[in-house]
Amino acid sequence: MITEKSLFAKHVDEGLSSTKKHLSSMYFYDTKGELLFRKIMNLQEYYLTDCEMEILRTHGNEIASSLQNEYVDIIELGAGDGIKTKELLKHFDFNTINYRPIDISEQAIRDITSKMKEWLPGLNVNGICGDYFQMISSLKSSNKKLILFLGSNLGNMNDNQASNFIEHLDKVMNVGDSIFIGLDLIKAKEIVLPAYNDDRGITAAFNLNLLERMNRELNANFIIDQFQHYATYTEKEGIAKSYIKSKVNQTVYIKALEQNYSFSENELIHTEVSRKYDLDIIRKIIENTSLKLTHQFTDNKQYFTNLVLKKS
Repeated sequence: MITEKSLFAKHVDEGLSSTKKHLSSMYFYDTKGELLFRKIMNLQEYYLTDCEMEILRTHGNEIASSLQNEYVDIIELGAGDGIKTKELLKHFDFNTINYRPIDISEQAIRDITSKMKEWLPGLNVNGICGDYFQMISSLKSSNKKLILFLGSNLGNMNDNQASNFIEHLDKVMNVGDSIFIGLDLIKAKEIVLPAYNDDRGITAAFNLNLLERMNRELNANFIIDQFQHYATYTEKEGIAKSYIKSKVNQTVYIKALEQNYSFSENELIHTEVSRKYDLDIIRKIIENTSLKLTHQFTDNKQYFTNLVLKKS
C-alpha cells in the first residue's frame, strides 16, 4: 500500500540520487511548512497575496457576473486557507453554487469548511481531500463547472508541465465551463527576488523545512546549519528558482531509505520554480486546448493578473 510517507521517501530517493539534485515543492506543506507559508503571505516583500486580494476585492462583483449565469460547481484546486476565495464567493448567489475545495491537507479541508460556514452562511461546501494533480479525471461531470486556481500556483510548474496540466483540465470541462486563474506577471528583479528571499529569513526557514521534514519523518540526519537557502531570478527568463545549497562537503544518511547521500560544497538541491507570465506565454500554454481568454483583471501596480479562460 502506497502511503504519503512511502511516496515522500520514494520522491526523496529519486531527487537526491539525480545528477542534478531536486526535491518536490509539494512536500513544503507539512504542519510547520503551512504555518511558515502563512507568515510568508503576510510579508511586505511577498506582494502576490495583497495584489490578488486587491483584484478580488475591487473587481469581485464584475468577476462573478462574468462567470455565473446558472447553477455551477465551483471547484478550487489547492484551496489553502480560503481567505482570498471568500472575497470572490461572496459575490455569487449561494442558492446557485456548490463550492468544492480540494486540498492535499485534511486539516486544511476541515478548516476551510468550518471557516466558510462562518464567513458565508448559506454557502454549500463539499470539501475534498486529495492531490488535485491526481484527481483531475474525477472532476468530469455534466455539471456546469468553474475551476478556481488562485495564487499563481501554475507558476510552480515549468511551461511544458503547465501546458499538460491545462490540457488535462480542458478534457474534463464542458463547453461553457471556465477556469479563473491567478498569475504573477513578469517584473524587475528588484521586486520579484525579495519575495523569495526575505530579510527576516522566513522563506529560508520554509525551504530548509524540507530537510527538517526528512529528519522528522524519514529519520535522516541532515545538519540544517550546514545548508542554506538560495534564490535566483532574472527578468529576461521570468522564472524565480529556489534551491537548498550545501555549505560543505558532507554525507547524509536517511534511515528510512537505508541510504547515504553525498553533497559537495556549494552543490544545489532544486526545490521550486515560480514562473512569471505575460499574455504571450499564457496563450502559448493554452494553444492546444479549446480554452479562450475572455477576461483579464489586474491590480493597480500591474504586478498580478487574474484571467478567465472559457471552454468554447
